[in-house]
Amino acid sequence: MLSLGLVLAGTGLWAQDRPNIVLFLVDDMGLMDTSVPFLTDSHGVPVRYPLNDWYRTPNMERLASQGVRFSQFYAQGVSSPSRASLMTGQDAARHRVTNWIRSEENNRDEFGPYDWNWEGLRGSETLLPRLLLEAGYRTIHVGKGHFAPFGHPGENPLNLGFEVNVAGSSIGEPGSYLGENGYGLIRGTHSRAVPGLDKYHGSDTFLTEALTREAMAQIDTAVAEGKPFFLYMSHYAVHNPFEIDKRFIAHYQDTAYSREARGYATLIEGMDKSLGDLMDHLEAVGVAENTLVVFLGDNGSDAPLGEAQDIGSSAPLRGKKGSEFEGGTRVPCIIAWARPDYGNAWQRKYPVLQGVITRKVGTIMDIFPTLTLISGAQVPLPPAHTEDGYLLWGILSGSDDPWHEDTFLNHFPHEHRGSYFTTWRHGDWKLIYHYHPEDPAHPQCSLFNLKKDPSESRNLIRKRPRIARRLLREMIDRLQRDNATYPVDLNGHPLLPREDAVR
Repeated sequence: MLSLGLVLAGTGLWAQDRPNIVLFLVDDMGLMDTSVPFLTDSHGVPVRYPLNDWYRTPNMERLASQGVRFSQFYAQGVSSPSRASLMTGQDAARHRVTNWIRSEENNRDEFGPYDWNWEGLRGSETLLPRLLLEAGYRTIHVGKGHFAPFGHPGENPLNLGFEVNVAGSSIGEPGSYLGENGYGLIRGTHSRAVPGLDKYHGSDTFLTEALTREAMAQIDTAVAEGKPFFLYMSHYAVHNPFEIDKRFIAHYQDTAYSREARGYATLIEGMDKSLGDLMDHLEAVGVAENTLVVFLGDNGSDAPLGEAQDIGSSAPLRGKKGSEFEGGTRVPCIIAWARPDYGNAWQRKYPVLQGVITRKVGTIMDIFPTLTLISGAQVPLPPAHTEDGYLLWGILSGSDDPWHEDTFLNHFPHEHRGSYFTTWRHGDWKLIYHYHPEDPAHPQCSLFNLKKDPSESRNLIRKRPRIARRLLREMIDRLQRDNATYPVDLNGHPLLPREDAVR
């Protein structure tokens, strides 16, 4: 591979007209599931917490030293909504994939909205991979899809603008991580067997490793063709089952943590090895300086540490995946050039600070406009397609960007670890609205100042009602703008948020 890179560099093939993009997405990885400290003190200085000393992610540390990491980056609370937001640049209230998609059927619950988008992406939408494909990219999907149920167009990433699909289907979790189990086809959960990796069946190749090898092979094909590539590296890790990756378990023996927690830690370290291997491969084939890497979690942590709404898996943040608290939606995000080189034309045009942590709020919707700009895929979007994200380039380069709002809407009109709620963050303030469909006359609001109380332990709704009412009005306006769908009452009538919920 090194020889190939040197030959191609000598032929001038890497005077590319467009940069490569690697979107490295980790399933169920929260902000604290790493040795990289993302949280800061009041002066913006990173602060280490015990979980940062439990996990081992040296390649995330390497990537963070080369770029910008966000202490306050948000995704939707569960998988399918976040993936739809990545593809569309829209929040969940707008695209209406507001819950995780069950592959077999509509998983609407008792009070859930009848008109939520349980069929997921259909392929007719304006989607990131299709825009990149039309702009001349080789668009590569490797790993988890979870865009639509079985039998629907979005089940197959090839219908969404990807030119290549490796191991992506409707399933949201692997039947097994073990090659000897056929990744669920031989042993494990057969209905969730990972497709398309038969050549590894019966081997000791862990799923994370198999996907990494396949991704590197696809990079080689793009390099050989002289085409810019968009690699959507979407790991099944670190979703359950928390099977042990034996390559790393020796690092987690002397501990009081449970077997499941140790298995989760090996999944984290295996994912991190994948990141390092891909970065090394980009160097070896001579394209690292032309490749932007976006590292991202798709929702809050599901680490088997503590309960869903307490301070445990994301400590010092409260809650985990699927909850209304910060641990449910705050995720790691690092953006960096794979090899910083200020002599590179693309890096001069789109500079990214090195070794910087920002407290600016970013969201998963911001990835769509940011990547369409750098790729040159900014064709006029159809009038019916509204973007909810903002460009991140001002934050990444360290310049002021007055257009980028520090806001985030999380709309979850379903039953889960947190049920029938909408959260609205604006600046330091966060409002949580519970619809209580079993008692719709008494919705409930909570108010937190995240700057002073990141653990969401002090509800200020009685002390700061004017701020709560302002945020509630903003939240209602945003939901109306998005044409959101809502929980229903016992009679099946939609429950719109009430302005009198704060008195």
